[in-house]
Amino acid sequence: MSRHKDNRPVLVSGGGIGGLAAALALVREGYRVKVIEQAGQIGEIGAGIQLSPNAFAACDALGVGANLRAKAVYTEEMVMFDAIDAKRVAGISLSERFRERFGNPYAVIHRADIHGALLEGVKATTEGIEFLTSTKVVHIEQDEGGVTLIDAQGGRHEGQAVIGCDGVRSAVRQQYVGDSIRVSGHVVFRAVVDTADFPEALRFTAPCIWVGPNCHLVHYPLKGGDKFNIAVTFHSDQPEEWGSMDGDPAEVQRYFRSTCEQVQQLLRIPKAWKRYSTADRDPIEQWTFGRATLLGDAAHPMVQYLAQGACMACEDAVTLGLALRREGGDWTRALALYERSRVARTARVVLSAREMGRIYHAKGVERLVRNSMWTGRPQERFYDALEWLYGWTAASCLADSDGAGA
Repeated sequence: MSRHKDNRPVLVSGGGIGGLAAALALVREGYRVKVIEQAGQIGEIGAGIQLSPNAFAACDALGVGANLRAKAVYTEEMVMFDAIDAKRVAGISLSERFRERFGNPYAVIHRADIHGALLEGVKATTEGIEFLTSTKVVHIEQDEGGVTLIDAQGGRHEGQAVIGCDGVRSAVRQQYVGDSIRVSGHVVFRAVVDTADFPEALRFTAPCIWVGPNCHLVHYPLKGGDKFNIAVTFHSDQPEEWGSMDGDPAEVQRYFRSTCEQVQQLLRIPKAWKRYSTADRDPIEQWTFGRATLLGDAAHPMVQYLAQGACMACEDAVTLGLALRREGGDWTRALALYERSRVARTARVVLSAREMGRIYHAKGVERLVRNSMWTGRPQERFYDALEWLYGWTAASCLADSDGAGA
């Protein structure tokens, strides 16, 4: 049952990872929630994702950390190889020392498993949650007391606030911000393969990245070790539009022609690929417009080079719930607190991910510089460099009274 005087639901536009995380955070704070999803069912497609310590911290705060831990594959290190000469460039240990430093492990998991854990968490509340599928939000109306979402069929959905969790092509963001998607020109091919088909010599219990000129390949184990996720990225020489389609293996081979035999061997494994053209947006300072705000990819879509998209969405959700708690349900104050607690951090991730893509895809003398950057670096120095990202906690996520992020 709602603990708040206003018994209207909070409207969550989008039922992906960000939408379910937001719904769970809100239900745990005593709000009724209505999740409005464009697809015909609440579900998640895709392949593997990486969960860094900050993601576990957020999911613990949402009450689903134990569920994720039971489904995740725990990794021993993160390793970078040069895709041209197959030499090891760097490795970051994810051992007990890493866990002690950041309070949580590093793991890999299928997207469907994190989505499923959040969905189970939402459904376990048994009350206060409603799902509406096959419904596309096209417009938002507001007054001082609440919001109304209007869908493509003319349906009207009233609530006390709206959280736009509707992804890169967010209708909520389009109405209030109206900025453009930045298609990166970087194309990702993804596949999940059986471990039995994966080269035994390369079955590392680690996210491994093979970095090459204008391209890279990532692989890591999934599903208790009986599957491997493979993702390859390259700079397309064709004009790209954001979206996905089936991938042609011949296209991958063309862009990875100069890579070593180990990479070539991995590229030959998948029988089918899914092709994604990637995109992000330039960071913005304002996410909140009256009683409407943005969360996850709608607020800060990012390219994949730091593996933080889902992690940031879960952090957003926790922060939103805690902001509402601190401000006693005052939406104006709570959404302002949520926004100033998240804008700078997520903008840093967006911009850092772009720069990491440049480092991964270095060529010529820049490749030599990259390969020399981490030679002989002690593990503690790697950890120091990652502290800003992996050291996030729910206990310190809200901005202080001066407006600076904690």
